[in-house]
Amino acid sequence: MQNIHDGVHDGVHDGSMTKRALLLALFLIALGGFLLHYRIHPFMVPDKANPGALLFNQNNFMAFIFPLVDVVLVTPLFAFRRTAVYGFLLNGLIAIYGTVFMAHFSIAQLGGKSLPIEGWILRSTFPDIAILWGDFFIGKALYDLHLKG
Repeated sequence: MQNIHDGVHDGVHDGSMTKRALLLALFLIALGGFLLHYRIHPFMVPDKANPGALLFNQNNFMAFIFPLVDVVLVTPLFAFRRTAVYGFLLNGLIAIYGTVFMAHFSIAQLGGKSLPIEGWILRSTFPDIAILWGDFFIGKALYDLHLKG
């Protein structure tokens, strides 16, 4: 049986279309995480004692900086074979640190509350952690494609 793509060079056979699609997916997930974190954890917060002034919130800044690094540094590193290993390393570190920080946040917020199991899952950061690991595995797929050449 003949494949409809036999003899047609459309970029799929060398993986370039797949790499571009994965790179776009990685960028969109990172951008979504960045925007979500900025909305939930703004690092410049209103000063209640001085209306109209803003205060720098150090804890929220950390929740902002990791997704920012993911968008502006990790994604471009995956664009090139020679830098993909650094993207893979940083992406893995962000996934591990993000998991620890988000799990800690959930435990601190939900600890001591009587919730059914679905409440623990849906009101926690578990969905966010799942998205984070989806980002990691998209990066891993890109890294694996770069290794294959």
